Amino acid sequence: MHSRQPLSCFVIACNESDRIEDCLKSIAGWADQLIVLDSGSQDNTVEIARKYTDEVYQTDWPGYGPQRNRALTYCKHDWVLNIDADERLNPAVKAEIDSLLAQQNPNFNMVKIPWQTYLFGKPLNHGRYSTPQGKLFLKTGVQFKNSQVHETLQMPEERIHVLKSPIAHHSWRNYQHVQEKHLKYAYLLAEEKYKKGKRSSIAFACVRFFTDFIQQYIFRLGFLDGKRGFFMALILGQYAYHKYAALAAITMESKVKEDKVV
Repeated sequence: MHSRQPLSCFVIACNESDRIEDCLKSIAGWADQLIVLDSGSQDNTVEIARKYTDEVYQTDWPGYGPQRNRALTYCKHDWVLNIDADERLNPAVKAEIDSLLAQQNPNFNMVKIPWQTYLFGKPLNHGRYSTPQGKLFLKTGVQFKNSQVHETLQMPEERIHVLKSPIAHHSWRNYQHVQEKHLKYAYLLAEEKYKKGKRSSIAFACVRFFTDFIQQYIFRLGFLDGKRGFFMALILGQYAYHKYAALAAITMESKVKEDKVV
C-alpha cells in the first residue's frame, strides 16, 4: 500500500500500439487506478492496454477536451494524473509525486512536470517543448476546456507546484509525423478561431512564421540545442504559418460562399 494519497491515472489513446506499452509499463503497479480511454484504434492498442489494466474503455472521438473530460468521470480518486501514450514516467518523477501526495495538508492543487521532449532520437533541453506541463491535479471543480486541440485544464484558484524531475515525451515518430500532427492541429485551431469570429490573411501567416521561429530559436534559447533546436524552431514557425494560412483559406472560402448567396 502507498503511504501517499491514492492516485487515479488516465491515458487517452488511438492507434498507439507502437508507444503505449512503454507508457503503461511506467505507470502500472504504481498508480492506484489506471484508465485507458480508446477512441476506435484499428491496431492492437486495446489488447496491449488490457495487459496493464482492467479499466479499458472504447468510445468515439469528440475532440481532445471532451475526451479528457470523459476520462475524468472514470477517476475515482481525488488526485488525478493525466498522461499521454507518448509520455513515460521515470522512478525519480514517481518518487517526487509520492513525496508530495504524502503531505497531510498540501498547499497546491496542481503539479506541473517538466517535459523532456525528444526530437529525432535526442532530447530538446530548451524552448517551448521543455515547458512544465500541468499533469497532476486535484480534480475537485476542474474540467478541461471544451476544445478540439490544445485543451487546457480549467480550475478555480490554481496553486502550482513544479517538479524537478522531467517526464520523457516522445511526441513524434519521425519528420513525417511531426508535419502530419502539426498540420492536423493547425487546421482544427483555425476552424475554432473562425467560429469565434477571428480572421487572417496570408501576409499575417507569413509574419507569424518568422516571429514564432525567432521566439523559439532566440528568446526561448532553442539555438542551444544545436541542429535539433534549429529544426524545432523551423517546425514551430511552419506550425504558426499553417494555423493562420488555414484561417485565411477558410475566410476566403466562406467569402466566396457568401457572395454566391447574395
